[in-house]
Parts: sequence; C-alpha cells; structure tokens
Amino acid sequence: MINLLLFPIIIPFFFAIVLLFFKEQVRIQRILTVIGLSASIVAAFALIMKVKQDGIQTLTLGSWPAPFGISMVSDMFSALLVTSTLVITLFVCIYSFSSIGEERERFFYYPAILFMITGVNGAFTTGDIFNMFVFFEVLLIASYLLIVLGGEKRQLRESIKYILVNVISSAFFVITVAYLYSVVGTLNMADIGQKIADIGQPGIISVIAILLLLVFGIKAGIFPLYFWMPGSYAAPPLPILALFGALLTKVGVYAITRTYTLFFVNDLAFTHTILMVLALLTIVAGCIGALAYFDLKQIIIYNILIAIGVILFGVSQMNEAGMQGAVFYLIHDMLIKGALFLIIGIMIYVTGTSNLREMGGLIKTHAPLGWLFLIAAFGLAGIPPLSGFVGKLLIVQGGFEHGQLFGTIVILASSLVVLLSVIRIFIYAFWGEPVPLQETNRKTYKHMMFPAVILVALSVLYGVGTEWIFPYVSDAAHVLLDPSSYINAVLKE
Repeated sequence: MINLLLFPIIIPFFFAIVLLFFKEQVRIQRILTVIGLSASIVAAFALIMKVKQDGIQTLTLGSWPAPFGISMVSDMFSALLVTSTLVITLFVCIYSFSSIGEERERFFYYPAILFMITGVNGAFTTGDIFNMFVFFEVLLIASYLLIVLGGEKRQLRESIKYILVNVISSAFFVITVAYLYSVVGTLNMADIGQKIADIGQPGIISVIAILLLLVFGIKAGIFPLYFWMPGSYAAPPLPILALFGALLTKVGVYAITRTYTLFFVNDLAFTHTILMVLALLTIVAGCIGALAYFDLKQIIIYNILIAIGVILFGVSQMNEAGMQGAVFYLIHDMLIKGALFLIIGIMIYVTGTSNLREMGGLIKTHAPLGWLFLIAAFGLAGIPPLSGFVGKLLIVQGGFEHGQLFGTIVILASSLVVLLSVIRIFIYAFWGEPVPLQETNRKTYKHMMFPAVILVALSVLYGVGTEWIFPYVSDAAHVLLDPSSYINAVLKE
C-alpha cells in the first residue's frame, strides 16, 4: 500500500506516453485522458485516507536509505494539493472537449497536460530539493508546449517572455541548491531541515532563504517578480489559462510554504518578515491591476496575485490559525480560480470578446451563466458561507494573534477590492442593454457549462462542508508547524 503515493504521478505519466500514439484519434485521446485522470483521482483520495489513518507516507527509491536515496514524501498538505490538482485538471479537460478545437487537440494537447500534471504532482510529493527542480522542469517543458499551442502571433510573442523568465529562474534555482548543498551537504529536504536546526541558521542560510524566495517567487508570481504573468497567462486559450492560473502559480506557493516551514524556521524575524512584506505588496499590486483593467482575463489574473499574497501572509505568521487558513485558502483558490476561468471562457465564447465595455445584458439571454458567475464571484470575495470566507477568517485571526494589525487590515481591505472587481464584471457583462451576440452552438454552450457548474458546486461544498474537511486541513497545518514529524517520518528516527 505504501507505493500509493507514486500513483498520482505515475498514472498521468503512463497515460501521457500512451496518448502520444493516438495523435489523430481525438476521440480516443479524450476517453483515455478522462480514464487516466479518474484513476489518478481515485488513487489520490485513497492516499489521503492512508495518510489520515497511518500518518506521513514515505518511499525512498532504490535500495539506498534516506537521506542517500531519493525520497518521495506524502503528508496531508501534499496529498490535498495533489487531489485538488487532479480534480481541477479532469474538469478543465472535459471543458476542452468543446472549447479548445480539434486542431489543437491533435497537436499533443492532452499528453502535454498529463506531462504537466506529472510535474506538478511530483513537485508536491518529492522529499528531495534537487528532485523538486527536476519536476519543475517537467511541468515547465509541458507548459512551453501548451502556451504556444495554436501558434497565434500573441501566443508566440508572450511565450518568448515566459520561456526566458523560467529558464533564468531555473538556472537560479540550480545555483541556489548548489549553495545550499555546499553549506549542509545534503539534498534530502528532511535532512536539510534537521541540519539547519542543528547549526542554528547562520547568516549564509538566511541568504539562501532569500534566494529561494526569489526563485519560487518568480514561479508563484509574488511582487515584484510577477511582471511576466498577466501577459503570458492571457495569451493561450482559456482552458490552458485555467490550468496555469489554478495550478502552476500554486506550485511556487507550495515550494515557498514547504521550505519556509521546514528549513528556515530559526530566524523568523528576518526571513518571515520579508515574506510577509512581499506578500502584502503582492496583494496591493493585484488590487491595483484588478481594478485597472476592463479585460476579463486580466481582472481574474490579477485576482490570482491577491490570493497568492493572502496565502503567503498566512504562512508568514507561523501560528496555527494563520497556517490552517493558508492551507484552506490555497485549496479554495485552486478550485475557485479554475471555475472562474471556465466561466469567463463561456462569456467570451458567447460574446466574442473579453472586453467588458463591449458586453451587456447577458442576464436576459444567459441567466444561468450570470447566477453561476455571481456564486463564484461571492466565493472568490469570501462571502460567508462560501469557501473563501473560512480561509480568510483564519488568516485574519492568525494576523491579529501575531500582532500584525496593519497587514491584517490590508487583507480585509483586499476582500472589498476583490468583491468590487468581480461585481464590476457582473454589472458590465450581465446588466444594462443587451448587445448583439455572435452565433453560437447551443450544444457547445451546454457542454462548456457542465464542468464550470461542477467546479462551482465543489467550491460551494468546500465552504459549506468545512467541518468535515477541516480535520484534514488541520493535519496539513500541523505538519507544517511541526517539522520534526516530517523529518522523523523520512529519516525513520
């Protein structure tokens, strides 16, 4: 049973390879993709139950003991993220059947998604810092294909920026890992955590902490390293944007959270204060962008920045309420961003534009779409009892407990900005005089609505069913706040 933790990585990888042989048979590709992702989801839920029942699951590859072999580790935090990733990917793929176009589907679209998910889940599960770099590269190479898929002029222009930024970031990652290795002499993450605890985090370790924050901050899109994100994410078709927005930035957030709770815990006044300041600046930058644009895609992309800032503010508090809130809010944000991108994709399909000024009166022709958007918008803004409320409430509580009055007020104010940005979409697109709509296929519209409705329903259930989900979130936060449980599970002490 212990090998369960590899299933959510191996199954997508296996199906991605099989799909390469069915380039022209789009129908077979779709069926195999759904089967592969469904099997992965079953394995991921089984893994959550296994972790809940028996504690942290570890597997060291080869016959080498940890810390010499490459360790794979699944605690509740990584198991929850792996499961959320697979669920969102399944519904984005179903949405793609009617929205991405067969031309793109034939050009290795589904294999690229499954290879990307292999990288994402691998990054969530690895217990080796160099292996994390390897999995980052797997997901990035697949994302390079996805961002240029279709070869539109804007895609090609933005992809050059996206690839350049990530190549530089990856080089920076390897250099930083080399620095870390030269100081502690190991790449096993549990062993690094233990060795840094033994030597008490001298100045060089704090420098490495800031370097890693820069590396992962580029991936996550924190201030001021998010400059590439709004343009690059808006270029590809909407299902790809939904995957990037819901998943890829969260890998960076996960990496920051893991390293800042496992390695760099002996000089909180320095490392975590910098993390908190950058988190608050990220929120401010996201708020400005969300209010400045009239483009649907850009408004939601800048809302990603706000959420990243909120999550990392919770992490930086290093107390129980803040960490529980950060974990809860991270999963909420993956679900709600996935849902929102699918919904604005339908709005763009119906109106033929992503410009709010060219929309109007959709509530008269597409009422279910309007109410679906409003529920998702309220969830994003954190209106109780929806899922955004609980996570943000806990993060605010963690801020007050830590005495961070100013930062907590910024978090609360950002909720109003998020609400304003999404209500503005609702008023412009659904209220007012109806504008002439382009000819659309009703069947396609219904097919696109199905996965969007399911994701919104899941986000609502996530909020309403908080008391059932919370024990799992609490377990995840506990592992992050008590690194010794992670270290002991890996090194079998």
